[in-house]
Amino acid sequence: MDKKAKNFVIIAVSIATFMVSFSATSVAVALPYLVADFSIDAILQNWVSVSYLLSVAVFSVPFGKLSGKFGLKKTFLSGLLIFAIASVGATLSSSAYDLILFRVLQGLGSAILNVNALTMISIALPPRERGRGIGINISSVYIGLTLAPAIGGMITYNFGWKSIFLISIPLMVLVAILALWKVPQEWKTGIKYKFDYIGTIIYSIGILLLIYGFTIMYQLNGIIILIMAIILLLGFVLWELRHRFPVFDVTLFNNIKFVSSSFASLISYFATFLVTYVLNYHLQYVKGLDPQTAGLILIITPAMMAIISPFSGKLSDRVNPQILASIGMGFVSLALFMLIFLDTQTPLYFIAIAMFIQGLGYGLFSSPNTNAIMGSVPRHLSSVASAAVSTMRVIGQTLSLGMLTVIFAIVIGSVQILPQLYPLLIESSQLACIISTILCIIAIVVSLIGMRSKVKSINI
Repeated sequence: MDKKAKNFVIIAVSIATFMVSFSATSVAVALPYLVADFSIDAILQNWVSVSYLLSVAVFSVPFGKLSGKFGLKKTFLSGLLIFAIASVGATLSSSAYDLILFRVLQGLGSAILNVNALTMISIALPPRERGRGIGINISSVYIGLTLAPAIGGMITYNFGWKSIFLISIPLMVLVAILALWKVPQEWKTGIKYKFDYIGTIIYSIGILLLIYGFTIMYQLNGIIILIMAIILLLGFVLWELRHRFPVFDVTLFNNIKFVSSSFASLISYFATFLVTYVLNYHLQYVKGLDPQTAGLILIITPAMMAIISPFSGKLSDRVNPQILASIGMGFVSLALFMLIFLDTQTPLYFIAIAMFIQGLGYGLFSSPNTNAIMGSVPRHLSSVASAAVSTMRVIGQTLSLGMLTVIFAIVIGSVQILPQLYPLLIESSQLACIISTILCIIAIVVSLIGMRSKVKSINI
């Protein structure tokens, strides 16, 4: 593939990735307005975000296989169409349950786009350029996260929360045009393999029960559902080991570098994704800021990620990526430790400093860690590895919001957040940051374990 075509691949998938991350996160600043419209409690408001992430987690693994079988470009375009339809449907929602349904459909489109984006970059670019391409793609994620709070806040404040779903449509049309006319190849990496429908069903039900059970683990039903989920996922592993064409090649877990980087990714998202929600609730509820102002403050962390990620991705082509990832997660741990002391007297500049450090750290972590994952597998498993990256990310994000939901349920209860409950909201935020700090330290240890592996990066 010539240089021009490679650049169009990066541009097309990066715009799609940007829009997916923007749409996923912009709803966060709209939640207080959404709550007022639908009169929903603190638990259900979190499910507006959890439902989307849960859908991505369920569909990423099967589409990691289906994309390679039917063609990356073709399934990429189908993901664009599904996401666009779901975005229009979200604007027409008349209840929280309607919105959650369309968020699930959005999650399906996002799963397809996320898996295909990383796989297309990994296959289109040679090994010496892979880190650069991954860095640009991940930077587009963080640019989306950067603009989401500010633009989402301004749109919500001036036009209502439903408008945030409409702005994705023009960009999705642009991406479709680029993919159809400027990306010449239709990559098929698994055309000769049969699709494992039984494994897909077992996995999907297992992940669904795992995440739902986690969100209600403070109840007996939640514990029972978690046990059922663990049994199903263990059964999934046994089934995949015996199946000739597994939907997910679990033998990848014999690769220490792949395992350590994947689990470091999962734990890092588990630890950090809730921070945006914690700070958003603190700024709007406790500090009394409007969504427009809160969104401008929430720019700091993702802006730093967007700035650092391309450089750290390029650097990871020359330096052991897991060294960079471990250093980055050290900065994130420091930032979350600072946020443990969040209360009514915490000045905004203190919050801004913590967000700056978190963004710096995660920018150093994410691109190198992703490069370590994609570089540890052969070409024919690139779509599976890409699905693993997407799945680990969204499972971590979903568990993170699930943990926040559990904390809210235990500390605040299933009630609407009103001023008399703000002390309990602060207590919930502090507890969440304590747990997240511990998880970040664990992520550092897991990442360092992979450095001991003798597996070299594979040229795919």
